[in-house]
Amino acid sequence: MRPKRIILIRHGESEGNIDHARYQTIQDFALKLSPVGIQQAQQAGMRIKELLENEKIYVYLSPFYRTRETFQFIRESIANNIVKAIEDPRIREQDWGHLRHPDDNKGIIEERDNFSTFYYRIPDGESGADVYDRVSSFLDTLHRDFEKTDFPENALIVSHGLTMRLFLMRWFHWSVEEYESLHNPQNCQIAIMEKQMDNHYILSSELSRK
Repeated sequence: MRPKRIILIRHGESEGNIDHARYQTIQDFALKLSPVGIQQAQQAGMRIKELLENEKIYVYLSPFYRTRETFQFIRESIANNIVKAIEDPRIREQDWGHLRHPDDNKGIIEERDNFSTFYYRIPDGESGADVYDRVSSFLDTLHRDFEKTDFPENALIVSHGLTMRLFLMRWFHWSVEEYESLHNPQNCQIAIMEKQMDNHYILSSELSRK
C-alpha cells in the first residue's frame, strides 16, 4: 500500500538565507522567498511534473511562509496531479527560540557545530534530537495515510534542510554520526525515495557529505 515514490524538497532561497540580519527583526516562520527562491520553486515544480507525468500525488508541507510559498509555485506545474495538500507543523524547521542579532546566531551555530548538531539544544529552542522526535510522530501519521485504499502513487513533503535530513535519518535508521556527516540539502533540492520490489525504499538522490 505504500506509494511508489516519496519526494522530499527543501524550500527555495529565503530572505534569511541571503540576509542573516532578517533574523533580528522577522520571526523565522515569517521569512518569505527571495526572487531567486521563487524561480527555484517554479523550476522544481517543472522537474516534479516531468517525474509524475499523469500520476497523482499527496502533499504534506510545513506551515512556515517560505514552504507555503515554495509549494504555491510548485503547484503551478502539478495542480492537476494533486489529490490533497495538508500543512503539518511537525515538519517545520528547527525552532531557534526568538529574534536574535545575527552575531548571536553565529555564536550559537559555532557552539552547536563544536558540540553536536544532533544533541545541542539551541537556547529557548530545539535540538536536532527534538526535531527527530516530532518527525518520528509525523511518520506514524504518514504510515496510517499510506494504508488508505485511495492513497496515490506519490507523496511530496515540502519542508526544510535539517528537517529533511532528520526525516531520512529516522526512515533509514541512520546513526547520529551518519546524520552529522551529511550537509543539509540545497534550496529546492529534491530527494527521491523509490519503492523497490521488496516494498522497501532506496534514496535515489543522495545528500552531499561534509
